[in-house]
Amino acid sequence: MSELSIPAIALPSWMKAAARCGFNIEPILADEGIAVDLIHLQEHSLPLAALDRTLERCIVQAGDVHFPFVVGECFAFEYLPDVETYLATSASLRDAAKVLEWLPALVNPLIHARLDESTGHAMLDLRLSEDAPKRGMPYHAEIFFASILKFGRMLAGSDAGFKALHFRHAPPTYADKYEPFFGLPVMFEQPRDALLYEPGALDKPLDCDFPALHRQAEALVTERVAQHRKQNLSAQVLALLQRHPELLAGGLDAVAGKLALGSRTMQRRLRAENTQFVDLVDQARHEIARRMIAKGRDFEAIADACQFSDRRSFTRAFKRWSGQTPRQYRATVLETA
Repeated sequence: MSELSIPAIALPSWMKAAARCGFNIEPILADEGIAVDLIHLQEHSLPLAALDRTLERCIVQAGDVHFPFVVGECFAFEYLPDVETYLATSASLRDAAKVLEWLPALVNPLIHARLDESTGHAMLDLRLSEDAPKRGMPYHAEIFFASILKFGRMLAGSDAGFKALHFRHAPPTYADKYEPFFGLPVMFEQPRDALLYEPGALDKPLDCDFPALHRQAEALVTERVAQHRKQNLSAQVLALLQRHPELLAGGLDAVAGKLALGSRTMQRRLRAENTQFVDLVDQARHEIARRMIAKGRDFEAIADACQFSDRRSFTRAFKRWSGQTPRQYRATVLETA
């Protein structure tokens, strides 16, 4: 499980939930080795095992308030503004439900949800990935439905047509908290995790309909999802090294740790993409050196930033990359500036 990861985009909702529950989550995150980098939040992922341990500790800290409920209620798309705009300009809840297709790529790869209206019932069916830890499945489902109900009621009001919630797990010790929180009848030990709604409820017109802006937001989200799916591990490693040259000193282990992967797993996945870590290091060094040369940085400083033992080694490598020495390359840049 340590090799599974979740996009860091969900982390702010955990912080808000902790504050609402009256405790500081920072010591727990630090103890679990989870670094918070809001500047690059959309590019980072977090180890699932560490997140599940964090969740369990937060549940204890929250006391009488069930933490996963509050996480779902606090979730927002503040770091995915195009998704938020798409929701806020939807013509109907069925229109808004297209966001469900984007959730695995952008928010949580463990979650797969779809509308099921084929059996005479109208329901939103949640299927959690087999990779989800069994002990954490109730929590993932609770967070998901708390968030779905929040957005559904925000768009359609209290009369959104939601009828009941079904959960596959047995009634937990805090089962009496479900109905007061969700505001719906709740049944446990059901065939599926699902939100039941009235037929036709999803097709009622919403007052927030804004077609032109809605189409623009959809185009932006579609492009974002496509880029996410195309970005393979090689691209992630290369981007990480270029953004954080200090990782070059730590080698493969440092980069694997930053991506919440085991070193062997990262090597195996890179081989599957027909590349090796040393080749990506070479590419990253070249790009870092080119940028620093263009900015007029001293060659000794560039060699040091690229983790070369001395300037001579850097010069040889740069000539291999570009066919020019660093000094010749700088002259070329100045001529074309």
